[in-house]
Amino acid sequence: MELRDKRVLVTGGAGLVGSHLARRLAPDNHVLVADDLSKGERDRVPDGAEFARADMTDPDDVAEVVTEDLDVVFHFAAYTDTNYANPRQLFEENTEMTYNVLERMEAVGVTNVAFTSSSTVYGEAPMPTPEDYAPLEPISVYGASKLADEGLLSVYAHSHEFTVWMYRFANIVGPSQRGNVVPDFIQKLQEDPDTLEILGDGRQEKSYLHVEDCVDAMCHVVEHADDAMNAFNLGTRTTTSVNAIADIVADEMDLDPDYEYTGGDRGWTGDVPKMRLSVEKLSALGWEPPTSSDEAVRR
Repeated sequence: MELRDKRVLVTGGAGLVGSHLARRLAPDNHVLVADDLSKGERDRVPDGAEFARADMTDPDDVAEVVTEDLDVVFHFAAYTDTNYANPRQLFEENTEMTYNVLERMEAVGVTNVAFTSSSTVYGEAPMPTPEDYAPLEPISVYGASKLADEGLLSVYAHSHEFTVWMYRFANIVGPSQRGNVVPDFIQKLQEDPDTLEILGDGRQEKSYLHVEDCVDAMCHVVEHADDAMNAFNLGTRTTTSVNAIADIVADEMDLDPDYEYTGGDRGWTGDVPKMRLSVEKLSALGWEPPTSSDEAVRR
């Protein structure tokens, strides 16, 4: 599906990934961003896109933005904190948002949807983890909510003639981000330049992809994959450790703090200590990660 001269809805489009996607698509398409601004920021929405303040848990709001003239919906609206304080709310509302969007799309005859899933659906899987790895056994409620969403999308792809593009993200990093190890370290060092608290033992090791590269990969998948259900890992071929991220952040801030560890092999309950996704399927489609995880973090 060529992303040109299309009518596009981006739910959660005032967040990190959604706003970058809207900025990428707005020059060549009609883009509507829908966001309730509970976490996203209005000033992230590019000038070339329309904006509607809308809550995807509210069917009336969904009906306002999911209209029959759309060509594709990028459904990004979700709670994205893997360590959210109210896990039941996270699970129930993430799945509710997805079901509301899919039901409304079917009602108005819109059948193209792209969805942001997560590497957390794999749980603690062997590395590098391919898209056809099974069984999928998430260890966090966030991962469970994304897996439930994937199940709904599969139903609509195979039983309701939808085309689904589904992205299982590595850790995405970029400007103005919150709720991630990089901004966490920056904030801590701004408050205390001499000491940095690190959750766990610092040896957790994961893949990091810069948001602009993430958006480029997402668009490439939509434009080149045409099965009913298209699941793709998005990440780099490398990993970086929490200790290495601390070193990079401290170096960029021209600091030399002492590290203090909370202990244990994971930062919180449900944290996957080591993660690297296989990107061979994405590579076979013609897209290669342009940078390493260290370079993405430093950028």
